[in-house]
Amino acid sequence: MATTIFKRVELELPLKLIPSDWKKVEEDCRRAIQLDSSSVKAHYMLGLALIQNKEYPEGIKHLEKALDLGRGANPKSYIVEEIWQELAKAKYREWEQASTERSWELQTLKEACEAALEQKYFLDQSELEGFVDEAEIAHRNQLKSLRSVFEKVAEADAPSEVPDYLCCKITLDILRDPVITPSGVTYERAVILDHFHKVGNFDPITRELLDESQLVPNLAIKEAVQSFLDKHGWAYNTV
Repeated sequence: MATTIFKRVELELPLKLIPSDWKKVEEDCRRAIQLDSSSVKAHYMLGLALIQNKEYPEGIKHLEKALDLGRGANPKSYIVEEIWQELAKAKYREWEQASTERSWELQTLKEACEAALEQKYFLDQSELEGFVDEAEIAHRNQLKSLRSVFEKVAEADAPSEVPDYLCCKITLDILRDPVITPSGVTYERAVILDHFHKVGNFDPITRELLDESQLVPNLAIKEAVQSFLDKHGWAYNTV
C-alpha cells in the first residue's frame, strides 16, 4: 500500500520535497514496481526521486520506461507530456555535467599541447641558427592547426539549430513520438491527434481526409531524432 509520501506525489507532480521525503518516495516506488511493473506513475516518481539524488542513468531509465508505458496507454494524456518534460530536463542536466567535464579536459589538454609546442619552438631556435624566421612561421602554423583541431572537437557541445526534418510540421518542436501520414508528412502523434479532436479529420498541410487509423509510427525519424539528441544533448533544453 502506498504511504502518505507516495500519495502526495501521486496527487501533485512534480513536488519539491526534502531529501528524506524523496528517499521514502524511492522506497515506495520500488515496492510498487515489484507489485506492478507496468505502473506509469511508479516508474515516473522513481525516476524523479533518483534524479533528485543526481543518479541520472537509473533515473533516466525509469523516466523512459514511464514514457513508453504512458504513450502505450494514452499518447494524449497530460502525464505523457509531463514525463517528457522531466525526462528532457534530466537528459539536459546529464549532458551539461558531461559537457562541463569534457570542456575542462579539452582545455587542460590544449594548454599542455601549447606548452609542448612552445618548448619545441624554444629548442628549435637554439638549434637552427640562421633559420629563426622559418622556425617562427612553423611554430605559428602548428599553433593554428592545434587550435583548429580543438575548436572542431568542441563544436558538438555548442548549441545550434535543430534540423527542420526532425521537427513537427505543426509545432516546429523536435519530434518525440513521430507518425507519418499516407501523403508522407510527419507529425508529433499527440499534436495531430489533438488536431483531429479540435479541428477535424484532415491533414493540416495537404488538407486531405485523414484519421488516426492511417497514422504509422515513423521509426526512421524517431531513430534520427534519438541519434541527434545523443550527439547534441543541448537540444533537450529546446523542448
